Amino acid sequence: MSHSQTPLVHPQLEEHERTRCEVWTRVMGYHRPMASFNIGKQGEFLERRYFDEPGRPAAAADVTATVECGCA
Repeated sequence: MSHSQTPLVHPQLEEHERTRCEVWTRVMGYHRPMASFNIGKQGEFLERRYFDEPGRPAAAADVTATVECGCA
C-alpha cells in the first residue's frame, strides 16, 4: 500500500486579515489573560519549563506549551 505525501500549504495572510491571539494562564488558582501581566510576570511566564510525567498516556504527553508572547 502506497501513501502519497502532499505538502502542507499554509495560506499567507495580509496584516489586516490577522487576529491577535489572546493567551490565558492559571495564576494563584484562577485564570488571567497574559495581556494584563506586568513586564516581570510576562518574563516569568516565558521562563517556565514544562516536563513530561513518566507513565502518562501518549495523547496527554503530546500537548506542548510553546508560546511567544507579543504582549507589551
